[in-house]
Amino acid sequence: MTSPTASPLATSTLRTSAMGITASLIGWFIVVEIVSGILQGYYIPLFSDIVLELGIRDADVNWFEAGQLLLSAIVVPILAKLGDMFGHKKILLLAAILTALASWGLVFADSFWSFLLFWSLQGFYVVWLPLEIALIFERGREQNRGVSLTRRAAGLLVVGLEAGAIIGALAAGRVYAATGDLALTLMVPAIAVTLVAVVIWVFVPESTPSGARSIDTLGTVILAWGLLLVTGALAWMRLIGELDLGGGAWWGVAGLLALGVALLAVFVWYELRQQNPIIDIRVLIRPEMWPVQATAFLIGISLLGAQGPLSTYAGTDPALGYGLGLDASERSYVIGLYLVSLIVGAVIFSLTSRRISPRLMLIAAALLVGVGYTLFLPFHLELWQVLLNLSIAGIGCGALVGAMPAAAAAAAPLGHTGEASGMTNTTKTIGGAFSSAVFGVVLAAGVGTVAGHTASSLGGYITVWAICAAGGFLAALLLLVVPKVAFADAPPA
Repeated sequence: MTSPTASPLATSTLRTSAMGITASLIGWFIVVEIVSGILQGYYIPLFSDIVLELGIRDADVNWFEAGQLLLSAIVVPILAKLGDMFGHKKILLLAAILTALASWGLVFADSFWSFLLFWSLQGFYVVWLPLEIALIFERGREQNRGVSLTRRAAGLLVVGLEAGAIIGALAAGRVYAATGDLALTLMVPAIAVTLVAVVIWVFVPESTPSGARSIDTLGTVILAWGLLLVTGALAWMRLIGELDLGGGAWWGVAGLLALGVALLAVFVWYELRQQNPIIDIRVLIRPEMWPVQATAFLIGISLLGAQGPLSTYAGTDPALGYGLGLDASERSYVIGLYLVSLIVGAVIFSLTSRRISPRLMLIAAALLVGVGYTLFLPFHLELWQVLLNLSIAGIGCGALVGAMPAAAAAAAPLGHTGEASGMTNTTKTIGGAFSSAVFGVVLAAGVGTVAGHTASSLGGYITVWAICAAGGFLAALLLLVVPKVAFADAPPA
């Protein structure tokens, strides 16, 4: 009797076909991430013009970031879980459509509150990358190469993301200069997101849903309120530090933060008793999972929280004995170099992920972040010193941005890939919110220490750099406890 197994030629043909589909999928996702980067870089050069158009103050721009931060912290874990349940493509398409509608809303917004509403709703794009990672991982899992494929793809997606941010930042000023009309200028990202929604609808295949159809409604409500209170308290903390409000405001922040933490503790207790939780706590406490989530939080400190202090330090008058005295145009070049270093880190991660243990790659990247910010402590007076330090930290951050969602997906059991990769984004966002609030308070505390100046003190900046360095080194230590065989492809059957 002949064996029912497929011939080697047929097996090879199927494998080649599957690899071709996956490569095509990654290519479309790179396009999606370029647009995601455009959204993150396009509006920044236009903020001064948006302030004038809306008739608001420069300080009011902080509310845009706070609103989007609040929404993203809440929706990412929920949408990622829904992707596992109903199919990652469906939720990715839904998030793209909502982002497109919000982007078009910004074009026609004519008041502070309408602009704040649509800006916050535009934050749905933050779930794109976790859902893309889940789709690639599920596609690769069918070939017993999901982990290695996802690692390489994640690096390429981050390259697309950072390239898009650079393209957006460079294009915005030129489009506005050419048109002289803010509404026409804001149509560019809206059109780009609309086209991306069509790309997802037409070219992205669906993943296999987990089969679960019941939604943990009460758990979702508890999680949403807990994250809302925590991130809201952090946003208020930063504003209080910037506006130098009284002691009563600090008591209000402390109360909100305590209530939010208490609700999150209740959420953990409740989820451990549910059959289909919105976030499976048992998955998050696995030995190969919790260090990745903790690393995402710690890297969010330097990746998201330190950019503001970097910009203000670069613009500080060197007559104070520190600072670089760069104007707005020159500061944009510093930020541009940082983005390029993120791309370099993502490319290095993608190219070396097949040859080096992914666990060692994560540890090395975290160490680079720690080393880069440690070098700021003695070397920060010259431009070349700041650029060198920033490049070292940026390479580490770039590698980690690509590595963390892939590592989380690899550590998750079947049916939890979207949830796990999405949580890295949530913890990174909360880490960025926490550090941004703390850094704002630290830097505000040193304002005016030099007579006649409003610059923050050097001690404040050193504190910021020390916290970023400690976060990188602590992340490396946590990753040492991850099993050595974690994040690797399963051996062939």
